[in-house]
Amino acid sequence: MPAALRDSKLASLHAGPEPEFAFSAQDFERVRRLIHDHAGISLHAGKQAMVYSRLSRRLRETGHRSFADYLAWLQQSDDRAARAEWQQFVNGLTTNLTSFFREAHHFECLAQDLRDRQGRELRIWCAAASTGEEAYSIAMVVDETLGAQARAEIVASDIDTTVLATAQRGIYDADPRGLSPQRLQRHFLRGKGPNEGRIRVRPALAQRVRYRALNLMDPRWDLGGAFDVVFCRNVMIYFDAATQRRVLERLHAALVPDGLLYVGHSENFTHARDLFHLRGKTVYVKV
Repeated sequence: MPAALRDSKLASLHAGPEPEFAFSAQDFERVRRLIHDHAGISLHAGKQAMVYSRLSRRLRETGHRSFADYLAWLQQSDDRAARAEWQQFVNGLTTNLTSFFREAHHFECLAQDLRDRQGRELRIWCAAASTGEEAYSIAMVVDETLGAQARAEIVASDIDTTVLATAQRGIYDADPRGLSPQRLQRHFLRGKGPNEGRIRVRPALAQRVRYRALNLMDPRWDLGGAFDVVFCRNVMIYFDAATQRRVLERLHAALVPDGLLYVGHSENFTHARDLFHLRGKTVYVKV
């Protein structure tokens, strides 16, 4: 075999398969602008492969042969199907990583905060509910700390409607990470027959949580009043500084005067001292 032909074949092997859809650098920049404008998410410049992987399935579903065609169609405000596709576009680009009692120290703090506010009618907002583990963890702490009759409402929201549907079902694989045997027995039902190997949140606990779709970039949140506690963890790491500031200002307004904001372990808002003071490990109190 001639050397040039051999080198050409080797190069094609190393290059891997041709992409199924045309996806240029300009297409990627357009995706970055659209998701930032719509959901506040700042996609890192190195996320091009991730975007291709997640959105290419949307091109298959909608019958488009290139990202340029798909994105142009997505922005056609007079096309009902295109308007509906925005939710799938957002769902495809959001990251959902959660578990029961993730960052366990927060739930120990929450139990003490609930005791300190005992006797009040409490409102708690889980602002990035994902598949529901965080919201149900909050509900378990409410029941264990204040009792099943406690007057506490939990609102759980997420921009991704797919994960919210999972959260509302409240069905998970058996023995999930973060749940003790005692909590499994107290708060969950084990499936039998075709549902063996699955668990379901007990109805009494599930009724504590009210789920709804919400984009933090929406002009109005309309959540029914101020909150004592907001969990907004590992959300604003995806926002740029200006978007973080806007969201923090609105969270400040959504809290009661002594309200508390729980954030993720890698989030630090000491630059917003006019809004929140750090009270403990990634727990802030409204100024």
